[in-house]
Amino acid sequence: LDTDTEIILHEFGRLLSQSPGRIDWIDVLKKTTAGFDGAYSLALLTAEGEMIVARDPLGIKPMCYVHEGPLFAAASESVALLNLGFENDQIRSLPPGMAVVVDPKKGVRLERFAEEQTPRHCFFEWIYFANVASTLDNKSVYLSRTALGEELARAERENGRVDLDAEDTIIVPVPDTSKAAADSMAYQLSIPCREGLIRNRYAGRTFIEGGRARKAKAATKYTPLREVLEGKRVILVEDSIFISTTMNVLLDRIGDVGGAKEIHVRVACPPIIAPCFYGIDMSTIDQLIAPKYFSVRGELTDDSQQRLADDLGADSLRYLPVDAIARAVGLPAEHLCQACVTGRYPTQCGQHLYQIALDNRGSKMDNKRTYEQLAAAMSAD
Repeated sequence: LDTDTEIILHEFGRLLSQSPGRIDWIDVLKKTTAGFDGAYSLALLTAEGEMIVARDPLGIKPMCYVHEGPLFAAASESVALLNLGFENDQIRSLPPGMAVVVDPKKGVRLERFAEEQTPRHCFFEWIYFANVASTLDNKSVYLSRTALGEELARAERENGRVDLDAEDTIIVPVPDTSKAAADSMAYQLSIPCREGLIRNRYAGRTFIEGGRARKAKAATKYTPLREVLEGKRVILVEDSIFISTTMNVLLDRIGDVGGAKEIHVRVACPPIIAPCFYGIDMSTIDQLIAPKYFSVRGELTDDSQQRLADDLGADSLRYLPVDAIARAVGLPAEHLCQACVTGRYPTQCGQHLYQIALDNRGSKMDNKRTYEQLAAAMSAD
């Protein structure tokens, strides 16, 4: 099966078909999800007109809802509900392990279907995935990215690698998800933040592409503005680096087309050293760029970061440390899933899959996703 949604539907169907009579949807969720490991946010309609909205016990992925009089609406992000006309104070995050059942006859009820646990929200929602106008679990995406820019500014002052007082130094965000961090960093350092890159709105995201398609799309994703970049010392702010294809092409274009004299990359995230097994089709370990330079432990040193900068074609490169994430989001580190930057997964199955990925690192099997490696190992047995 290609999607976890189909697996969940099969589990629901199996339980419903085996039940001798009508079964309450909270009981359906309790029995089916007891064997689930990972992330899920569900919204489904039944043939009888019921609507069920549920969120996994760890709250890894977001889910928001509104109940106002006869109206009920749910979405993964608050911005979707805002754009439907609801007010901020009407929108709530669905607590982990809870479900809302909307019954045409009995109304709306909120009920727990799984035991309460320490939440492990995906930190990358605030870094990259979520819309900048959203609020997830009472934490603003925009303010979190602004705080990341403040972290970058503090690190830049301590680093002292770039002349921050020179008139030809500018900060340029990689649009669009890096803009809030770049603006904040520029404000803290009293450096102009300029739009030196214009994004092609039709190119799409590149980290989910494969091979040559990724490189070709990366080359057309951004247009450097020579009027902004020529002769400048550019501090390029990026939200994250996965495979480095986009960054590699981007640095070439900023230098060749834009005419920048120096490019210093600042990443508002720690190195991505491990795959995600919670709904994001992220690469295996060997395809990620960071483990080649920082090991699978994400060990940041000046020398390792400079080696990556040299290989990418930048004058310097710096990441944020892992502990900056919790400070920026405003949640305790133990309430966040940071597996892709630590290698420590919040579920047993996630950790098991990661061990398989580690064991197969460098092997011929590593050109497949780790799920497929697991299936291959099971079929061999």
